Amino acid sequence: MSRSASSRRAVLAAFGAVATAAAFVALPAQAQQFFRIGTGGTAGTYYPVGGMIANAVSQPGKIVVTAQASNGSLANVTGIAGGAMESGFSQADVASWAYKGNGIFEGKPSVPGLRLIANLYPESVHVVVKKGSGIKSVADLKGRRVALDEPGSGTLVNARAILAAYGVKESDLKAEYIKPNQAGDKLKDGALDAFFFTGGAPAGAIAELASAGTGIEILPIDGAAAEQLKKTSGFFADDVIAADTYKGVGQVKTLAVGAQWVTSDKADAATVYELTKALFSEAAQKSLAAGHAKGKFITKENAVKGAGIPFHPGAERFYKEAGLLK
Repeated sequence: MSRSASSRRAVLAAFGAVATAAAFVALPAQAQQFFRIGTGGTAGTYYPVGGMIANAVSQPGKIVVTAQASNGSLANVTGIAGGAMESGFSQADVASWAYKGNGIFEGKPSVPGLRLIANLYPESVHVVVKKGSGIKSVADLKGRRVALDEPGSGTLVNARAILAAYGVKESDLKAEYIKPNQAGDKLKDGALDAFFFTGGAPAGAIAELASAGTGIEILPIDGAAAEQLKKTSGFFADDVIAADTYKGVGQVKTLAVGAQWVTSDKADAATVYELTKALFSEAAQKSLAAGHAKGKFITKENAVKGAGIPFHPGAERFYKEAGLLK
């Protein structure tokens, strides 16, 4: 090689290195994204499961996912609609009503931009009473002091539907609208006769109550009333709370609705794809299965079941790649 050719090549190489360095400097560093998950009260199931999911799918330096306590399904759906959070957990019934503008959203602004990331696990309807109270059925709650959970919670919506199926009006009760951990304390102290809670079993507030020596029973929701509820509200499904899920409580037949992770159609498709993919990675799946009784239900196969609203394009891309959606 001639000296001039060698010099030319060296100059070109140096120029190329400078150009590459200049291009690298010109590229802005990718901003770290924050993605919030609205969960529920700290005594329920959404809160710990949300924390587990946030830890499992966060990608340091790229996407930081955080779980925050909230008033539950309705609060999360309205928070997403208003831009107060990027995503949240919702019962399948509440998500469907919000999207379609029916049910409890009748006459209120609907949320047509609500999109599904994943169906997570079944949420069991718990109607908790003190052992020896003489309350054996939801019908026996007439005239009793009953907590129906806070306004804005999916539990309150379910409680009203279940009471109606048993022929009990809200006005027939001495109703209170408090969180399940407060309700548990009042039941323990004899200031309350029963409380409703829809959530994955075991629910923290109920488990603590049973473990603390307060004898409890969970009322069944079955027979004609359950059949009527399943016909009129298609999101209800038969469910069983296994014996000894709560200390001293035998097997209970009840109903459940799906817990879902939802977001807005405005959420970035690439971000939602990455989060969905991370949720079903081997490491995340092991962590979820070991971290909570409901974690083992959070599988990609269950994720596409019972979708009452459209999937977010980012999540849909992952499920199509996985062969779960056409």
